[in-house]
Amino acid sequence: QAQLVESGGGLVQAGGSLRLSCSTSDGVYSTMGWYRQAPGKQRELVAMFTSSLNTVYTDAVKGRFTISRDYAKKTVYLQMNSVKPEDTGVYYCNKGGPKGYWGQGTQVTVSS
Repeated sequence: QAQLVESGGGLVQAGGSLRLSCSTSDGVYSTMGWYRQAPGKQRELVAMFTSSLNTVYTDAVKGRFTISRDYAKKTVYLQMNSVKPEDTGVYYCNKGGPKGYWGQGTQVTVSS
């Protein structure tokens, strides 16, 4: 069973940057991505690597966020630039899609 551990969340001012990390217990070769859940809203996809090695981003973060992975470190990253208050939420690392494995989440708060 895969174990995912997120880190890197925190408080950042609008326009700033943050990098989230997700370390895995068994590698980053499969479908992996980042989701987020804002207060009172449903969890939504932010960015992901598909099984065909493509990257997918939700429209709201295109051009600002970048997903990457380090196979040797078994870690997936989410570089968040030009953050906005609406990026606030709990960010979750996922492996294998919505019915796969989830991390415990890391809080990101963007102040205006």
